Amino acid sequence: MATFVKRPGPHGKPAWQALIRRRGYRQQTRTFGSKSEAQSWAQDIEHEMNRGAFIDRSQSESTTLLDLLEQYEKEVTPGKRGFTKEISRIGVLKGQPLAQMSLPAITGKAMSQHKEERLKQVSPATFNRELNVLSHVFTVAQKEWHMHLPWGNPVALVRRPRADDKRERRLLPGEESLLLAAADIDQGEPVGDIVRFALETALRRGEIADMRWEHVDKKARVLLVPETKTGTPRRVPLSSRALTVLDGLVRRIDGRVWGVHADSITRAFDRALTRARTAYESSCSAAGKEVDPVMLAGLRFHDLRHEATSRLFEKGLNPMEVATITGHKTLQMLKRYTHLRAEDLVKRLG
Repeated sequence: MATFVKRPGPHGKPAWQALIRRRGYRQQTRTFGSKSEAQSWAQDIEHEMNRGAFIDRSQSESTTLLDLLEQYEKEVTPGKRGFTKEISRIGVLKGQPLAQMSLPAITGKAMSQHKEERLKQVSPATFNRELNVLSHVFTVAQKEWHMHLPWGNPVALVRRPRADDKRERRLLPGEESLLLAAADIDQGEPVGDIVRFALETALRRGEIADMRWEHVDKKARVLLVPETKTGTPRRVPLSSRALTVLDGLVRRIDGRVWGVHADSITRAFDRALTRARTAYESSCSAAGKEVDPVMLAGLRFHDLRHEATSRLFEKGLNPMEVATITGHKTLQMLKRYTHLRAEDLVKRLG
């Protein structure tokens, strides 16, 4: 039988504590504003115990999402290849009002409110990436840490927004030469050679940053990529131009090919892009030509992978051959990174 104890509550009002002790179960206790509420709760808990359906909710009730995020960041995130990005996303999630809520309080309504507020601040694609992290946090908490989630995984209770993050950006005529000229004068990273190599191999930014000389077989003209986004190692054939780029590099004693981090590549690329745009505008002004607002605008380093993939098709390689080089798992994913120009296809039609 449950016992009920009257205690001083907040603001001088009385509170009632319900206490349940039963063999085979942990002691259950909760405080309410009235005795009737305490009795109702105790009756429900005892009924569940009688039916053998009781689930101890005390741990989840005393745990906030912030607690989960911190534990996940400490125990799970370090083992991931993309841990730096995940740490950043977890940091954002920690700052959201949702993080201060206890697990049982994170209902479908709470998730919908979180969605509404976040979409005022970030794009649907960014929000969905945050949801991916959040969903895995709840899954690990439920399956490995044995947390009771009364609503299941709360992420499943909210509809994901449609995220149209497909890009069709390819290099315009003249952009490559302007970009390389600006990149080659960078005093920090060898971004010019990195751009050339990316256009020849269709490698991802992280794959380029992680390259090591021990994985380069110049005789076979092949590069081993041991760790990939898809988790499947692949061997990438190297063109003559790609080999020329590698031949021009000075070997580092640490075995790394480039000696730069992925984020450094992006920053160096953006600097080069800004210089290239400035140089282009100056040349237009000197020649009395109108500036094309699209030239060198909105270009990202990842667009080089789009460009390189499309060029492989334009060289006549079939989808299976291209996928072997790029590492795409499905034709649908390959199509997202491939945008053939109709003008170039005309030449092949004859």
